[in-house]
Amino acid sequence: QVQLVESGGGLVQAGGSLRLSCAASGRTFSSYAMGWFRQAPGKEREFVAAISRSGGTTYYAESVKGRFIISRDNAKNTVYLQMNSLKPEDTAVYSCAALQTYTVPQRPAEYHYWGQGTQVTVSS
Repeated sequence: QVQLVESGGGLVQAGGSLRLSCAASGRTFSSYAMGWFRQAPGKEREFVAAISRSGGTTYYAESVKGRFIISRDNAKNTVYLQMNSLKPEDTAVYSCAALQTYTVPQRPAEYHYWGQGTQVTVSS
């Protein structure tokens, strides 16, 4: 089992940047694919980005491609989401998720473990 704790959210102006972190407990972090998802008020949770166990494979939602970068440091049991050129429509609660797998899932239902989420608000 793994526990996830996100940090790094906050209020930023449009065009600004934030870096989210997700720290995982346990000694088998490198066996988990990791994903970032977001949920805005009144909307369903949506995929943002995902990364493979080794970090060698990444996937992004079209809406964030070219602006967001997912990365991980297995020595620190942490996955990151660097968010650049932020837009008001990026406002949401961002959550990280983990699944012990060789694949890189992009659907929320596939992930077993979730963090509590961190709020990102982008003002216009």
